[in-house]
Amino acid sequence: MECYNCGAKLGRSDVCPNCETNVRIYKKIIMASNAYYNEALEKAGVRDLSGAIDNLKISLKFYKLNINARNLLGLLYFEMGEVVEALTEWVISKNYKPKDNDASRYLDEIQTNRSRLDAINQTIKKYNQALVYCRQDSRDLAIIQLRKVLSMNPNFVRAYQLLALLHIQDRKFEPARKALRSAEKIDANNTVTRRYLMEVNAELGNSTQAKKKKADEQISYRSGNETIIQPRYLKDTSAIGTIVNMVIGIAIGAAITGFLIVPGVRRQMLNQAKDEVIEANNTISSKNQTISALEAQIDELTSQMDAAKGEEENTVSRISSYEQLIVAFSAYVGEDIAAAGDALANVNLEYLNDESKNVYNAINAQVNADYIKTLYETGYAAYSAQNFAEAATNLQKVVDMDENYEDGYAIYYLAQSYRKSDNLESAKIYYQKIIELYPGTERARTAQNYVDAEQ
Repeated sequence: MECYNCGAKLGRSDVCPNCETNVRIYKKIIMASNAYYNEALEKAGVRDLSGAIDNLKISLKFYKLNINARNLLGLLYFEMGEVVEALTEWVISKNYKPKDNDASRYLDEIQTNRSRLDAINQTIKKYNQALVYCRQDSRDLAIIQLRKVLSMNPNFVRAYQLLALLHIQDRKFEPARKALRSAEKIDANNTVTRRYLMEVNAELGNSTQAKKKKADEQISYRSGNETIIQPRYLKDTSAIGTIVNMVIGIAIGAAITGFLIVPGVRRQMLNQAKDEVIEANNTISSKNQTISALEAQIDELTSQMDAAKGEEENTVSRISSYEQLIVAFSAYVGEDIAAAGDALANVNLEYLNDESKNVYNAINAQVNADYIKTLYETGYAAYSAQNFAEAATNLQKVVDMDENYEDGYAIYYLAQSYRKSDNLESAKIYYQKIIELYPGTERARTAQNYVDAEQ
């Protein structure tokens, strides 16, 4: 412990040995700050992150230069997905103590990883967009944004809480409880999480009791020496009722038979595509102007598909492109990004009109980032499992879309996959690109060695 006045090292005495300043109260302040810091460590050990954060804030009120408390506060914020608050605490800590400070290492690990910084920025933007949707009462769009946020930052407690609140408003208590359980695993004693969870459990309990009460509503009566129990609302079927049911069954059977004789396979294909478009429109209906514009464009797409029935040349290819666009749109609404990306890859833009191309561009802009991330992770997993052919297939798609993805590691692992699957000609092409795009790096030196070995 150092004197606050002259910086000299203090002993057991309440007076500084250098400047003779009374440091008794100063020592008590330091001890109080350290006591709250130690209590925060204990709470963090049992994942009471909110309680630990409260203790650390009190510790820093006593002594703002408690570097260990400030660094731990940043770590707890980061663990809860509050990246901005964590970076703020570490920057303050580094300013107070520029040398031999763990905060410098924490900041360097984040700042030197460009993809991680981009992911953090995207998380913040999507969470803010979800808040905007909530203010506009567009809960479906807000839920979609929050799920994307949690896929990028699975420790974001506030996102879980907001997602649970939206489910509670929609009276979807099981998904709400699932989101709150995930938040509880991260921060065990968060008061907001516990309050929401108590309300959800109460609603689910009332629903269970109501179902049980309804099941217990029965009528019993005696017939001779026997007691017969039947549901309260059981009705006997009369002869007239039987005849009516038979007539209805015959009518339904006739209707089904009529639907089975639809003329032509092409007409069936077009009608099925039209039904999928209508279903997609019903799923994404909201007050948001962007979604309304997409619905109008889908209606236009439907009319174009109906007009295409009379076209003879390139009909099959044209219909296939429209169908793939519809499949991509349905997958995007269902948040199946991989399926949406695969479907978009099969769409031939030459067969689409201007309105359909606008639909394609709107979906592609949203899907592209998540799709390329999924392809890269799948390709890298296959590469790690030594399944080099599958790795090359997925990584080739990534490189075709963005040669610089993951700071050039996508093209590097693609070259490695081709070389290890004995496709040396393709490997050499991408090794040469690594040398051109990333000169002076270890990957470029490795690529140069392989190129020289093949000459």
